[in-house]
Amino acid sequence: MTSPAPTGPPTTDVTHATHAATPPRGLSPAAAWLLSVTCGLAVANVYYSQPLLDLIARDYGIDPATVGLVGTLTQVGYGLGLLLLVPPGDHVDRRALTTAQLGLSVLALLAVAVAPSAPLLLAAMAAVGVLAVVAQVVVAHSASLAAPGDQGRVVGTVTSGIVVGILLARTVAGTIGDLAGWRAVYLASAVATGAMAFAVAAVLPPERRGPAARRIRYLRLVGSVFTLFAEERVLRVRAVLALLTFTSVTVLLTPMVLPLAAPPFELSHTQIGLFGMAGAAGALGAGHAGRQADRGRAHAERTAGLGLVAMLAAWLPAALLPHSVWWLVLAVVVIDYGLQSVHVVNQHLLYQVRPEARSRLTAGYMLLYSVGCGAGAIASTLVYDQGGWHAVCALGAATSLAALAYWRTAKDG
Repeated sequence: MTSPAPTGPPTTDVTHATHAATPPRGLSPAAAWLLSVTCGLAVANVYYSQPLLDLIARDYGIDPATVGLVGTLTQVGYGLGLLLLVPPGDHVDRRALTTAQLGLSVLALLAVAVAPSAPLLLAAMAAVGVLAVVAQVVVAHSASLAAPGDQGRVVGTVTSGIVVGILLARTVAGTIGDLAGWRAVYLASAVATGAMAFAVAAVLPPERRGPAARRIRYLRLVGSVFTLFAEERVLRVRAVLALLTFTSVTVLLTPMVLPLAAPPFELSHTQIGLFGMAGAAGALGAGHAGRQADRGRAHAERTAGLGLVAMLAAWLPAALLPHSVWWLVLAVVVIDYGLQSVHVVNQHLLYQVRPEARSRLTAGYMLLYSVGCGAGAIASTLVYDQGGWHAVCALGAATSLAALAYWRTAKDG
């Protein structure tokens, strides 16, 4: 595949200085799956709260109309982490950065589990979000380790772990929430995250960085994220697509616990958590998109367009939820598949632009993703409180339509 030429001005000194010392020699399948599991566990921490919102609201006396703040503040923390913790991946050993963030995540998860009040809970949730960006450090690392011509497949494999992590987060959280309470969910995650920190440290080799990279000041490195936005149109285009697509998905997934837990369905949290398994097709979407991206830009764009169409179409069965929960199952399958198709293509195209700045490109791209998720979480619960489920579906469909229209006009970026 021929890489697209940079569309902005010449590369900055910071970008040159953070160049890795040695080219990638390939990533073994076992190591790729280890990184995939690491990503899944990390990103799951952001989504455990979704099927537990009513339990959390009841425990702390939070109004149902504002309980979406739990998800929003987690996403705000995620956005801060993207800006503050991901860019150093172009500067330091990513293995060390990954293990350090996983270790700190254990402490944040324990803080959520024992939080005695709503303000402390929200602060701890924000900290969990900040540290969950380790998943993006890992994705950028996997792209750097992948052999030429195999990057799309590797990124698809690692990203599929993120998909499965998001889906299993709801299933695991719903089941444990019913059996042992919502706090036990975060205790269990702390144990699993700690185990993964040891595994990553034991399996992955350290990275070597040149002396020029080690001399770059931290604030200059973080600031270069915004420089890349100014220089690279492909980053701007893909980041806006991330904002719109992840807003749409969050609008569906965040408030669905509210109608499912209420009459006439009155599903348990275990049953609601199983809806996450319905989106397992999203993992297939990630793998397929990665293979198509390796075939060339035209195949990648076609895959992204089909994914956006699928996301828009998913809102029709979602609107039929009052008639049967099976319509919602179909909607989750379709929207997750479409989202992951778009997401993997976006990341693959980004990584072709500045291979030596992958962590910062990831940070910029995912920063707008985080804004979309946060906006979707709070907007969907507010809209549900005012207009019910059909109003939520109208909001989600409008967002998906905007994403498709934007892609049609800006896909050459």
